[in-house]
Amino acid sequence: MKRITVQVNQVGLVVKNNAVMRVLATGKYWLGFGEHVEIHPLSGPVQTAHDMDVLLQVAGFREMVDVVEIPDHALCLVYVNNNFDRVLSAGRHVFWKGLADYRFQIEDISSITIAPTIDRPLLDRLVLANCVRCFKLEPSEKGLLFVDGKYVQTLEARTYYWWKNAVTLSVSKADLRITAMEIPGQEILTRDKVQIRVNFSVNYQVTDIVKALLENKEYEKQLYTLMQLVLRQYIGQMTLDELMESKAEIAKYVIDTTVSEAAALGLTLHNGGVKDIILPGEVREIMNQVLIAEKRAQANIITRREETASTRSLLNTAKLMEENTMLFKLKEMEYVEKIAEKINTISVSGNGQIVDQLKQLFVK
Repeated sequence: MKRITVQVNQVGLVVKNNAVMRVLATGKYWLGFGEHVEIHPLSGPVQTAHDMDVLLQVAGFREMVDVVEIPDHALCLVYVNNNFDRVLSAGRHVFWKGLADYRFQIEDISSITIAPTIDRPLLDRLVLANCVRCFKLEPSEKGLLFVDGKYVQTLEARTYYWWKNAVTLSVSKADLRITAMEIPGQEILTRDKVQIRVNFSVNYQVTDIVKALLENKEYEKQLYTLMQLVLRQYIGQMTLDELMESKAEIAKYVIDTTVSEAAALGLTLHNGGVKDIILPGEVREIMNQVLIAEKRAQANIITRREETASTRSLLNTAKLMEENTMLFKLKEMEYVEKIAEKINTISVSGNGQIVDQLKQLFVK
């Protein structure tokens, strides 16, 4: 005989010949010949090497435990004293009663939809990372949800959670902000056989995500090709001189021509323009020479115009002085004054007639 003590918050399993004979609650007990006791804490899951089906048949054991049967394609959220504790997978799980208040919430995961009864903050827990699929759409984005390859719904901007199971799930998203597209290095032959290189830019926006992502494949590539073809077709009909004179009209023509095709892609075109027109080296040199010649001609015209105006002014002045003696005399005195400003010393030699001549100069 052996006397054992089962403490508070403990439970004892009396084992004989590898079989559980009875369950002991808190207290003191005598063990019979060949018996021994396994002491377990009266909290958490039951952890024992004995067959659970047999244990559940032992008198008093079933009343001391909570048995949770979780079917396939389901999981169980375990709450201890109303606080989330763990996740249980499919199968049988047994917990000791007594110390803690357990709540078991079984959820079907055969579909992707997560019931609203589950607190969303729990879905971000690491312990649920292997059970939940998470996808976030930024405020500037929209998305399309595909389940087993089939379009299901359009998703607005927020965070989405789905159960992780055998169902194939994917999300295609698009940025709804205005986006710039560059169409660089387009080598085009003009109508007068000049090969040029054009860089074009256009701003577009996704306005119909179903058309852009579901009804069309790679809408960005399609828009690029569309803009490229119209740009090349339009410039190819123009001579180089016409092109240089109507550079601003190219963007308007290209956008007006492609706006309906862009709408079929789910896009709205906002604006665009020709960034650069790059000419071959020989053509650039010729155009520079033409420009220099034009500027020289303009400079010559301006010079001739100024000379003509100056001559006309002198002619008008001469006519006025011819008609007005006093004005002529004032002009003489003006020039004498200018000459006198540059004379420091005057030496007079000869007879008195020189003085009289100077005097006469100011009294005529």
